[in-house]
Amino acid sequence: MSKYNINNYPDKKGFFGQYGGCFLPPKMEKEFKKLDEFYQNIKNDAEFINELKYIRKHYQGRPTPITFARNLTEKYKGAAIYLKREDLNHTGAHKLNHAMAYALVAKKMGKTKIIADTGAGQHGVAMAAAAAYFGMECVIYMGEVDAKKESPNVDRMRLMGTKVVVVKDGHGKLIDAANASFAAYEKEVDKAFYPIGSVVGPAPIPQMVRDFQSIVGREAREQFLEITDGKLPNKVIVCVGGGSNAMGIFSGFLADDDIEIYAAEALGRLKNTKKNIVGEHAATATFGRKAIMSGFNSLALADKDGNPEPAYSVASGLDYPGFGPEQAFLKEIGRVKFEAINDDEAISAFYELSKLEGIIPALESAHAVALATKIAPKYPGQTILVNLSGRGDKDIDFILNNYNKLEK
Repeated sequence: MSKYNINNYPDKKGFFGQYGGCFLPPKMEKEFKKLDEFYQNIKNDAEFINELKYIRKHYQGRPTPITFARNLTEKYKGAAIYLKREDLNHTGAHKLNHAMAYALVAKKMGKTKIIADTGAGQHGVAMAAAAAYFGMECVIYMGEVDAKKESPNVDRMRLMGTKVVVVKDGHGKLIDAANASFAAYEKEVDKAFYPIGSVVGPAPIPQMVRDFQSIVGREAREQFLEITDGKLPNKVIVCVGGGSNAMGIFSGFLADDDIEIYAAEALGRLKNTKKNIVGEHAATATFGRKAIMSGFNSLALADKDGNPEPAYSVASGLDYPGFGPEQAFLKEIGRVKFEAINDDEAISAFYELSKLEGIIPALESAHAVALATKIAPKYPGQTILVNLSGRGDKDIDFILNNYNKLEK
């Protein structure tokens, strides 16, 4: 067993080692403390757990399967590659796992409105679906750049009755949408609930999202043992932006020291990690520094004063200048290996998985697939489990308009 026991983190103040906590003005700190107290009381409540189980099975369509990527494995002639199919979760990504749980908590707290932000749109779509399911008002903030790039998801949110606010301030990206949504939430704390879309933000959000996403790790562990006659994967690989899909599947395997865990972060336009060019990547593990940002302490792409620097990735869901405090801690203790995958590698993996397996991955997930194909040839006889965090329907128009590799 590993020295890292996920049940020991965070501590009572919301810290994972030196990372985490809640750094907010007194009024908002009080609100997050209320949420913390409510969540710690309800998380093990039988009624809450059973309601969530019902939703998982009868609305989300869980469990999602594991698929053996036979053709991809044969091409690279190394480790066998398996995919945990979160792309088959309702709304097309892992995000609904925390969205439905968030909305259930909000309902039990007496909240009537959801205010949130989104990057690639998957968290926004998931919260729109959750709000519709529970009959709640929903407003989603989205950066102008992302709204144009991921316009199908904007349409999906609006079809489900959600108001989408396009943020033009700053760089028109996720960090700007996050700032705008939090400012809106501050004005309506009495009736609104603020569901952050990843394992980032002030405590208790990183713990809540990890717990809500842990269904992925529990399912994957049980399914893999069944598929392989009692064997666990040698390696687990995810993409990482904020880290929600990562912590979801990690939670099922962190206690096993003999399983190597990898996270593929966005190297963006860079070809290697020899030089840090600000605004050309979103590689927090590679180039980040410790900073307090957005109400919590973690590693971030920040200047010496702690101000966020511009981030970039072809995948909007990875285009964020930081990641969750638990991931920062896992990097510090060496439990997770972070590798940087650039745009070109991710786009190639997008096309390759689509052609070889008939599975179109989200650009975010394509980073994890790219890392798996890099590693697989070195380990014949081993097994790799990739968390395919979402499907690529949202990315098709963008890819074909900008990176069209189809034969004419």
